[in-house]
Amino acid sequence: MTTRSDYDHLGDAYASVRREDPRLAAFIWAALGDAETVLNVGAGTGNYEPRDRFVVALEPSATMRAQRPPGSAPAIRGYADALPFDDDAFDATLAIFSDHHWADRAAGLAELARVARRRVVVLTFDPAPLAASWLCDYLPGLRAMLPAWGPAEVAGALGGDTRVEPVPLPYDCADEFIHTFWRRPEALLAPEAADGISLFRRLPPDDLAAGLTRLQADVDSGAWAAAHPHLVDAEHHDIGVRLVVSDRP
Repeated sequence: MTTRSDYDHLGDAYASVRREDPRLAAFIWAALGDAETVLNVGAGTGNYEPRDRFVVALEPSATMRAQRPPGSAPAIRGYADALPFDDDAFDATLAIFSDHHWADRAAGLAELARVARRRVVVLTFDPAPLAASWLCDYLPGLRAMLPAWGPAEVAGALGGDTRVEPVPLPYDCADEFIHTFWRRPEALLAPEAADGISLFRRLPPDDLAAGLTRLQADVDSGAWAAAHPHLVDAEHHDIGVRLVVSDRP
């Protein structure tokens, strides 16, 4: 798990590779329902913030806040486990792939529930499918860094009337987080790919280089495609991305 200051250096080139994908955005905005006021916690550069509602962004990293584009929602410095807002201050609270970075995940989720009048929406991931994926065969050190919590634990911490929805990823997802390379190993080999993958930047450099060298050889020889024929022409794949939606009592 990252610490409270990690994204001041891990996120320095984040905006160049982590772009909003409209298909993922559609899932998230639909989950928000008719909420008119939204707090985005761990907001980063502002991807997936709905433009047709009043949004407040909370982001601890100055590096990330500085990359928010002109016209994006106002961003304040703060942490998920101590939200500076009253109870029921927003119609909905939102967290997009940020909960596994929080210093106290349980406390952060409790805070999301506290300040939400109607709904909490968390886009997170089940670590098991990624741990079993081909990527971790090349970079086994990733498995030890995956969070222990999955969507069931997130749902349990939120309480309320909660559902978990799978979000299959398109092969050409514009938002290049670690899960989106499931069909595109050649894109993962590009030097800039690591700019959007915090786990890569936490691996020992020699381990990362060795694993990617093996992957390059298998891509070049055709061994990767031969080993994963079910992925080569697939349009979507479920690699563990989950939308957790909690309606408040």
